[in-house]
Amino acid sequence: MADQLLDAIEIETAPAPTAAVIWMHGLGADGHDFEPIVPELRLGPRPSIRFVFPHAPLRPVTINQGHVMRAWYDIRALAGVRREDEAGVRQSARQIESLIARERLRGIPAERLVLAGFSQGGAMALHTGLRHAERLAGVMALSCYLPLASTLEAEAAPANRAVPIFWAHGVHDPMIPLALAEQSREQLAALGYAIEWHQYAMPHSVSAEEIAEIARWLGRVLGA
Repeated sequence: MADQLLDAIEIETAPAPTAAVIWMHGLGADGHDFEPIVPELRLGPRPSIRFVFPHAPLRPVTINQGHVMRAWYDIRALAGVRREDEAGVRQSARQIESLIARERLRGIPAERLVLAGFSQGGAMALHTGLRHAERLAGVMALSCYLPLASTLEAEAAPANRAVPIFWAHGVHDPMIPLALAEQSREQLAALGYAIEWHQYAMPHSVSAEEIAEIARWLGRVLGA
């Protein structure tokens, strides 16, 4: 059975968008989580950008005592190490691909689209973006790590080997330690990916300085 198209909140910075940002939320949140960031980015009217904030599916999450919440994939702990659920990651990637396809049908090609996300959503942006068959405008990975890391080398799409990657992390993040993000960054660097890396004196969150850097980066990759 085909995966259902995810419900999403949409905000357009001006009429007739010519670019899009699909922005995935973190574990237990929903598409409303980053909705307020659009005015904070202080983007100009050109180009007009459609921000798409999808809601992850509801599923039980093992590390949270099996409680059902919005999650892009289950997370289990094996021998004290957190492990992501491969089937869940791949299902969510297909659903994100469907959102990319919908933007194409609405006139926005992959080269004018950014995949973005925070925490689990950032992990999905990396996973999906680096495997997407057409060149994207960019991938934004906030406070996250690379999931299914051992499969990337074999599955990476040649079209996105040089995609711009904005990666930001908090030095004091208790949820996803900085060392884990750095390990993922080093793996991507070893595969030849160029990463614009930022780190901030913050926990598992987003800072005003980070938002300003995101706005500048979006301006570069989308021509804002």
